[in-house]
Amino acid sequence: MAEIRRYPIGIQTFQDIIEGKYIYVDKTKYIVDFREQGLKFVFLSRPRRFGKSLFASMLHAYYEGKKDLFDGLAVGEYEKDWVKHPVLHFDMSGAKHFDAERLTSYLNWQLQPYEEAYGCADDDNSTNVRLANLVKRAYKQTGQKVVIIIDEYDAPLLDVVHEEENLHKLRLIMQNFYSPLKMLDPYLELVFITGITKFSQLSI
Repeated sequence: MAEIRRYPIGIQTFQDIIEGKYIYVDKTKYIVDFREQGLKFVFLSRPRRFGKSLFASMLHAYYEGKKDLFDGLAVGEYEKDWVKHPVLHFDMSGAKHFDAERLTSYLNWQLQPYEEAYGCADDDNSTNVRLANLVKRAYKQTGQKVVIIIDEYDAPLLDVVHEEENLHKLRLIMQNFYSPLKMLDPYLELVFITGITKFSQLSI
């Protein structure tokens, strides 16, 4: 009897879908496109529930060199080296309806596990300095360029878009956090950002 594969309803983690043998529509050819075109900064704008987080999770697995997850998929046929890169994956979807203080705490919480992993914990500096130091430390420790994934980068701003004063404060915090990305170019393999819309003045 042929194996019956289930739809991955509510599952947004690539590894869980592959290991659970759920139906997966192969999107890994886009990685081949990124590589062949030499893309370093990629912004994916789609409405909610259009698979952005699953795509980000798939990229995370690929750049961590998890070869076995890609058997039979497009990038599995393409990739020969499977270099493991340090991946910094920031999920901003949990930062909705925040004021400035809570948003800053959330960014600190997102940075902390990576800082601990690479031995560069630093609570004294602002989030942009900490992000820059983290990328440089990860690059130095591993000898490989860093991949940054920012999922739902605009989530902290979307729900306050009509609150002018709060929006301005939160925009400045996010602008500060994202500000090192361009100057970190020599240390970066890929910056992949998902969101629903394009906010100006965010250093992206």
